Amino acid sequence: MKGINYKGYYAKIEFDPEDHIFVGRIIGIRDVIGFHGESVTELESAFQEAVDNYLVACAKLRQEPNKSYSGNLMLRIPAEIHAAVASSAEASGKSINQWAASVLDKASHVH
Repeated sequence: MKGINYKGYYAKIEFDPEDHIFVGRIIGIRDVIGFHGESVTELESAFQEAVDNYLVACAKLRQEPNKSYSGNLMLRIPAEIHAAVASSAEASGKSINQWAASVLDKASHVH
């Protein structure tokens, strides 16, 4: 199942067939934050509430909340792959960043 996002935080969602509920966990941060719901609407509300509660708790504790990903990604790849990427990007009329973002976006939504 695809994940969901809210305020820059992402969650992985699974279905628990034993309890007949959707169970979610915020991913990409060090803190452990989970939530659940019996319907998609309930699950989305629980996720948003979990993120909001997390941000409030961090503020009360004067603690910087864990951030999700910054959007900066550094890769080390062989020169021949770099050349092929540059050629593919140019052929499609995109910068390497635009091309890579498009390819990675498509690849990450295959689930």
